[in-house]
Amino acid sequence: MPDQPTLVLDPEATDHHAEDRALRSHGPATRVDILGLTVWSVSDPALLKQLLTSPQVSKNGRAHWPDFADTVATWPLALWIAVESMLNAYGNDHRRLRRMVAPALSARRIQEMRPAVEAIVTALLDDLDSRPAGESVDLREHFAYPLPIAVLGQFMGIPESRIQGFRTVVDGVFDTTVTAEQAAANTASLYKALDELIAAKRAEPADDMTSLLIAARDDEGDGGGFSDSELRDTLLLMLSAGYETTVNVIDQAVTALLSDPEQLGHLRAGRAEWSDAVEETLRYEPAIKHLPLRYALTDIALPDGRTIPRGEAILASYSAANRHPDWHGPTADGFDVTRPTKEHLAFGHGLHFCLGAPLARLEVATALRLLVDRFPDIELAAPASELRSLPTLISNGHLTLPVHLRPKTH
Repeated sequence: MPDQPTLVLDPEATDHHAEDRALRSHGPATRVDILGLTVWSVSDPALLKQLLTSPQVSKNGRAHWPDFADTVATWPLALWIAVESMLNAYGNDHRRLRRMVAPALSARRIQEMRPAVEAIVTALLDDLDSRPAGESVDLREHFAYPLPIAVLGQFMGIPESRIQGFRTVVDGVFDTTVTAEQAAANTASLYKALDELIAAKRAEPADDMTSLLIAARDDEGDGGGFSDSELRDTLLLMLSAGYETTVNVIDQAVTALLSDPEQLGHLRAGRAEWSDAVEETLRYEPAIKHLPLRYALTDIALPDGRTIPRGEAILASYSAANRHPDWHGPTADGFDVTRPTKEHLAFGHGLHFCLGAPLARLEVATALRLLVDRFPDIELAAPASELRSLPTLISNGHLTLPVHLRPKTH
C-alpha cells in the first residue's frame, strides 16, 4: 500500500471528530504533523493495544528516540516527552516507579476517599442550589473544575492557598496553542510550585500522597527509590492526570446525558448504572484525544503492508480508536449507556494503564448521581452543537458548560 499523505493535526482541534474520521480513513496508522513534528498516529484499536503492550515500543525518548535532544529544545509539547516519571519510563525503570506510586493509589486508600468525595460534591451542589431558578450556570467552572481540585487537594495534601496556582499552570500543560517559549515559561512556574510543595511537605509531613512519595524518595535514597526529578515529575503526573482529565469526563458526561433524555431515562429507571454512564462517556468522548509519544525500538510491520521504521515516534490517538467501527460497529459514533460492550482506551492499556482510574471513576459517578438527584430538571442552556471545544489537540472538553439547574419560576 502506498504511503498516505501526512495529515496536519489542528492545534486547536476545531473539529476533532472529523479529524478522527480522517485518521481512520488512512488506515490503522498514518503519518501526521503534530505542531511541526512528523509522527505516526495509530487509530486502529487492535493495533494500538498491541503497540501499547509491546516491549518493542518505548516511552523513554531520552534512551530510545534519536530526535529527542533536537525536539525537546524547541517543541511546544516538550514537557510531555521530557518528564522523568512512570509516564515516560520503560522496562525496569517503569516497574520501579510504578511500584513506588501504587501504594498511594491502593484500593483501600481510594475507598477511604469515598466519604470525602461525596462531601465535596454535596458542598458544591449546596452552593449551586443557592442560585436563583432559571439562572444560567457554567457547570464546568462551578462544579466540574472544583471537584477534582478539592479531591486532589485532600489526597495530595495541597493547601487551599496553593490550589489555584496549580490549576493555572496545569492548564498550561494541556495548551497546544502556545509557543515553545511560552510553554517553557509555564514549565518553570510549574516546577517552582512543585518544589515549594515538596519543601513544605518535607518540613511538615502528613498522611497524604505527597508525603508518602517524599518518604519513599528519602527512605530509599540508595538508587532504589525516586531521584529528585522523578519525585517532582511524579507529583506533576498525579496533578495533571487527576485534575484536567476528570474535569473533562464530568463535562462530557453531563453534555451527553442532557443532550439525550432517553439516556438519562435509562439511568433513572435502573436500566443502566451510573458506572455505565461513566464508561460510555470515556469511550464516546475520552478526556485525552492524543497522548504524545512512544518510540519504535524495531521496524514495526503494519497490517496494511507499511512499516513504522525503527526510531520513529508514535502518537496514541485514543479518541479516534475509541469510536472505531471495527470495535463498536455502526453505532460507534452514538452515546448509549446500555451499550453491551463499552471497552475503551481512555485510561491507556497494559503496563501504563492509569493507576488513578478508580479514583476518577469514583469522582465522576458520584458527581453525576448526586447532580441529577439534586436537580432532576437540569438542562443545557445552549444546544450541545453550540458549545465551544477547548482549543487543544490533547485535552477533550468544552470552554464552558452552561446549564439551567431548575426551571425559572413565574
